[in-house]
Amino acid sequence: MPFMWADTLQAAERAHLLRLFVWAAASILCGTGLLAFLRTRGLSSDLLRHFAMQSAGWGTAITLFAAWQFHLLAPRDVGSATRLDRMLWLYIGLDVGVVAVGITLVAAGWRAGRRMTLVGAGMGLVVQGFAVTLLDLILAGQISR
Repeated sequence: MPFMWADTLQAAERAHLLRLFVWAAASILCGTGLLAFLRTRGLSSDLLRHFAMQSAGWGTAITLFAAWQFHLLAPRDVGSATRLDRMLWLYIGLDVGVVAVGITLVAAGWRAGRRMTLVGAGMGLVVQGFAVTLLDLILAGQISR
């Protein structure tokens, strides 16, 4: 990994965590808003309900993760920066795995008699996994320069 000043790395990491907070807040807001909309209108859509539950749930999990990471935020030495880089690529791999599981759920739900609960949950996983993958890749691009 090329040399990067500790304060520059810390600023990039802080910006990444703030982007995660924004995404998580939007996910929670959209997920709970969609659930409230379905409830108040008396609508019944398994696809939308399960998509909304995935959005709200993953938004909450991402918020907790980002808050934990923000609490640990400190200037990094070379060894710590290398660990961050390696952990980031592990997270990217896990994020891609979430997308793959989501695609599998969508396909399985569709093939198993159009089970919209699985399709909605799978679509929620795909959206969350893809978004977090992109956010992680932004940070990876910044620290790999």
